[in-house]
Amino acid sequence: MPTHRRQTTPIRQESPSFRTAVFTGTFDPITLGHVDVIRRASQIFERLVVGVGSNPDKKSLFSVDERVAIAQACVSELRGVTVQSFDGLAVRFVRSCGAGVIVRGVRTVADMDYELTMARSNRSLEPMVETFFLPASESYSHISSTLIRQIALDAGRSELAKFVPGPVVEALFSKFRGIQEKGPLSPGKRA
Repeated sequence: MPTHRRQTTPIRQESPSFRTAVFTGTFDPITLGHVDVIRRASQIFERLVVGVGSNPDKKSLFSVDERVAIAQACVSELRGVTVQSFDGLAVRFVRSCGAGVIVRGVRTVADMDYELTMARSNRSLEPMVETFFLPASESYSHISSTLIRQIALDAGRSELAKFVPGPVVEALFSKFRGIQEKGPLSPGKRA
């Protein structure tokens, strides 16, 4: 007696687009280094999504909504670039955008070490997503969001403008002015 095997159709996963990339980060705040990576990536990929992540382990200076609005103001003139917030795993956000590439900017050897580990983990979770590393431009390789928050405590607008786009300078001054009105500000105290 012949046995009938039930045929199952494999679940078809939509293939990600390698023309679409996602650049994720907390962007607290977004720096000239970030904007440089975004600008360069936007020249390589047809569509670039800047994913502003929510990290519950970090106390952010700016809310997610504020960071999205600031990032949008900083990249508004770049063709094919959009900004969205997300929470959870970055690689899952990349797939939800229909993207096949996650862009990572690297400044130092330590960054590269960390990013390689993350790329391998992401590949284990989502084998169809590739990681694309962009080395930081030399003039921006020393800039970090942590450094910017520290400089913002004592710097003037023209000093800050060496490290962050105009919308960030204004947002930082507004934020720190509000904090100072609430009481003394020390480097360890943030909103």
